[in-house]
Amino acid sequence: MTSADLSEPGRLDPEWLRRTVRTALDEDLGAEPGRDLTTQSTVPEGLRGVAHLVAREPGVVAGLPVVAEVTAQVAQRLGLDAPTVDQWVPDGTRVSRGDVLAVLNGPVQVLLVAERTALNLASRASGVATHTRRWADVLARTGAQVLDTRKTTPGLRELEKYAVRCGGGTNKRMGLYDVAMIKDNHVVAAGGITAAIDAVRARFGDVPLQVEADTPAQALEAVAAGARFLLLDNMPPEVLTEVVAAVRAGESGTGRVELEATGNLTLERAAAVAASGVDYLSVGALTHSSPILDLALDLVEGL
Repeated sequence: MTSADLSEPGRLDPEWLRRTVRTALDEDLGAEPGRDLTTQSTVPEGLRGVAHLVAREPGVVAGLPVVAEVTAQVAQRLGLDAPTVDQWVPDGTRVSRGDVLAVLNGPVQVLLVAERTALNLASRASGVATHTRRWADVLARTGAQVLDTRKTTPGLRELEKYAVRCGGGTNKRMGLYDVAMIKDNHVVAAGGITAAIDAVRARFGDVPLQVEADTPAQALEAVAAGARFLLLDNMPPEVLTEVVAAVRAGESGTGRVELEATGNLTLERAAAVAASGVDYLSVGALTHSSPILDLALDLVEGL
């Protein structure tokens, strides 16, 4: 069902990273090669220095590899040497306020021009990872996993879903292309849950299929029609428990059915929802509502 192993966040796709950084730099500097009016006026091209990437608050870091890509692209635009970036902690690490995450050494112009773009991306990813870790910690002894959704920032899905993995969560589908997910509007358009399942199987018979159910009756109908992954939407814990028991009772005939609780979940309710026996809790807020983790790039004195 999922696209990532909880124990290994993997890496960011290099081509996606190059393209995204290029777009972000165009936004900040103007069309390539662009310019930084202040830095290029006040900092000599030949001045070299050291900067520390620092955590200003505790959390879980993610996206630190973007720093090297941003500084490399800035250096190329300015015609200067690319700084070295010595990353001190791996993505997924819990950090404290004041921890040095990476040390950068190179042209100060490059360091300052790259600063905001690098921080925007790394702070965003680290905020998602930090939020995800809170959910993963609450669910650690329940047997359930926390999933993300498609409620991501346009253009940053790769980064945000990577950050979820760094925080101990699991990716659900990456887009509309890799998993068929029948939701309420599809059911209405198709004329019912069974009709919607049959339509997907007729058109795309070999793809993973997931079905949203709002009631116990819909859940059991979906299983009977061949669904083996259910999204149990906005069901209170007592109803979830009933649905899980009913589905599990039939698994000797159907085979394993994966069950996900979804809809208006909170950290305070997470353990109670997981106690129903579901396999997953999906939380759109991991990506649509996580505050950034405050990171800073500080020049070392004595240039």
